[in-house]
Amino acid sequence: MDLLVIIIGLLVGSFLNVCIYRIPRKESIVWPGSRCTACNTRLTPLDLVPVLSFIFLKGRCRYCKQPIAWRYPAVELLTALLFWLVYRRYGMEPVTAYYLILTCILIVTSAIDMEHQIIPNGLVLTGITAGIVFNLAGVGISFMDGLYGLILGGGSLALVALVSLFVFRREGIGGGDIKLMAAIGLYLGWRLTALALLLSVYIGGMIGLLLLIMKIKKRGDYIAYGPFLAIASLIAILYGESIIDWYLSSFW
Repeated sequence: MDLLVIIIGLLVGSFLNVCIYRIPRKESIVWPGSRCTACNTRLTPLDLVPVLSFIFLKGRCRYCKQPIAWRYPAVELLTALLFWLVYRRYGMEPVTAYYLILTCILIVTSAIDMEHQIIPNGLVLTGITAGIVFNLAGVGISFMDGLYGLILGGGSLALVALVSLFVFRREGIGGGDIKLMAAIGLYLGWRLTALALLLSVYIGGMIGLLLLIMKIKKRGDYIAYGPFLAIASLIAILYGESIIDWYLSSFW
């Protein structure tokens, strides 16, 4: 079963690459079929085998020989790894599908945010709709817990944005991040949402400081916050309850 989950993760990762490329360009993710982004040649099934095609083609298009972005195999491998971790955590249960949907949304939004500095509204709304359906069906968490998580996640970042705007006279948190965190809260519930918010601050602070030290970024440069929210949320999905239990037993 583990191998099957990994294979499914690789295939889903291939589809997520399509979403990452096409959604910011407002293109259909269904039609037309996959094409080389450099020469626009229609790709065959042999060109689309996750990871293996990249290796056998030596990272170049079969037709125009232009380099294929490393993002493609990276997203496929990351998706497979996360699918396997979620499966190992929750087993073959409906809740696994619940968290895998959120995982896919986090992967796509993070990649788009890093490349285009946007978090598409349609993607977030799709995630919220799916989360509400699952919660009403009794899969994942209760509807009210999801509602509290949505309010806590979106409300906390909205408050930070307002304080930054009125006190520092600049945008501290983007609207896309607020909506993304609201969607995350709907899936996680208020306890794990609180943990994810706290972790995102620590992760964002450490990575931001590292980027400044390495002079990859300088003060005032834009740093996408969506990936930090995604990393923190994935930690909460996989290990959140254990972290909360450890904290409460150790310090309370």
